[in-house]
Amino acid sequence: MKTNRIYLWFVMCLTLQLSSAQITSVKHKNNKSYNIPKWEVIDVVIETKTRLKNPFVADFGATFLHENGTIQKVPGFYNGNNQWVLRFSNSLQGTWKFTTYGEDKKLRNKKGTIIVNPPKKGKHGAVTIKKNDKKFSYEDGSPYFLLAFECDWLYALDYHNNKSIPKTEHLLNLIQENGFNQVVMNVFSYDVRWKKDKELAKHPEHEFGAPKDIFPFLGNNENPDFSSLNVDFFKKFDRTISLMNDKEIVSHLMIYVWNKLVAWPEMYSEADNMYFDYVIKRYQAFPNMLWDISKEALYYGRADAKYIKERIERVRKLDSYNRLLTVHDYGFCNKNPETVDFISSQDWSHNIYNKMLDAHQKFTNKPVFNIEHGGYEKSPYVVFTGNYDNAESCLRRNYMCLFAGVYTTYYWQGTSWNAMIYNPFEQPKGVYKPKFEYFKHMNQLFRNIDFSQLEPMPHRNAGTYNLSTKDLSTVLLYIPKECHSMRSWIFRKDVKQRTFEWFNTLTGETQTYNGPVEGQYYNPWQGTADAILISKLKK
Repeated sequence: MKTNRIYLWFVMCLTLQLSSAQITSVKHKNNKSYNIPKWEVIDVVIETKTRLKNPFVADFGATFLHENGTIQKVPGFYNGNNQWVLRFSNSLQGTWKFTTYGEDKKLRNKKGTIIVNPPKKGKHGAVTIKKNDKKFSYEDGSPYFLLAFECDWLYALDYHNNKSIPKTEHLLNLIQENGFNQVVMNVFSYDVRWKKDKELAKHPEHEFGAPKDIFPFLGNNENPDFSSLNVDFFKKFDRTISLMNDKEIVSHLMIYVWNKLVAWPEMYSEADNMYFDYVIKRYQAFPNMLWDISKEALYYGRADAKYIKERIERVRKLDSYNRLLTVHDYGFCNKNPETVDFISSQDWSHNIYNKMLDAHQKFTNKPVFNIEHGGYEKSPYVVFTGNYDNAESCLRRNYMCLFAGVYTTYYWQGTSWNAMIYNPFEQPKGVYKPKFEYFKHMNQLFRNIDFSQLEPMPHRNAGTYNLSTKDLSTVLLYIPKECHSMRSWIFRKDVKQRTFEWFNTLTGETQTYNGPVEGQYYNPWQGTADAILISKLKK
């Protein structure tokens, strides 16, 4: 009977490894060479028994030496079953030789070579920020138009499927196809505080709150055992992060969340540090990783600024890749901008354009990202309405953020929190379908016109909002559908040398404008859709 249990356990572990096929995983052999494309992740697995009391906090890793003399010290992590993992990726092509270090003698002086080859087609590397820039870009220098999608319970969608993650892949495909390239997500969320819709109880396949057997520590959320970590939780989480990396969807990873009823260990405790450090060590090699210390970091009376600063310092010390870092708390970012790479805001104001414009103008050398603007598009279940749940109103608030020069996030009540409808367009006839396509059109607009080259210039027009290049060679004017007409003198000097085209924010339809250009313009979809007038100097 014991033999059977061991065999089943072995099969389960093997299945988990196979299901994470997106990561190249190799068993270490001394002085062996391994090849990976630039920006791809490899796990070098060292198998050895240890007498360490708690391997999850052990000092273990490797020093990598590039052929040009560059040195990078990369922490490794314990993966259960006497396995230690060096997880590595790099943006520097060429030969990297590594030598391991560790508290246990058996983990020291393991040697090998990783050769980083040219990248796969379509790969751009990690998201970065050029010095004193207010816009994001990729490592290869191409612009990154951040368009985020909130999905706190993504970790749970396929947790009980040991073979594959089809639901996760289906949802991520929808996210990618509709122009979203970042998911705002938690490592772990337990349940929501608010009252749940009775209709959700009739569809348990869509309810992911209060999981009984999912927890990053031993035990469960109701009866936690903080003495050790649950390796299976992180192995399964690997599958999601790895799949997102394959699709070049950034994980905006909130390491903590205070308002989702998680039984966290005491702050600064050994268990708290163990969990926090392990997340950083395990996921830093993924180029699609971006750190956020906590959702609503200083809300709910748990953490203070001192604790958040200490967590930031821990990340900076452990992360050998220097992934971008922020804190989901405008008050903290506002008072401590030097500690974060970009400014995070959560602003529901009715005059959101003006509030975001103020933030954009205040922070002259950092991007601003409004993670939560109070618009949560409706779904078949009432989950959390915020201030707005109409799809068009939510879309407009996203555009108001963009035309103020800051980045933004989309929320759908059917995927943002505990209710997870991973296949919304396959639901029965008559069930509400989200308007993802609105954001597909938005993404396409700012793929055609580089958002990173645009700045808000509100003083240059009346009755609407604008984004312009510094030389005014490209100008975008946003006109709400209620607006009778828009006056703009921005084109007066060179109007005959310009092209004019309308863009429908709901359909993505474009229409050439051939009307009078004396300074007054009429939305061709007045009363039915917001529009953007795009004007460019003729080449």
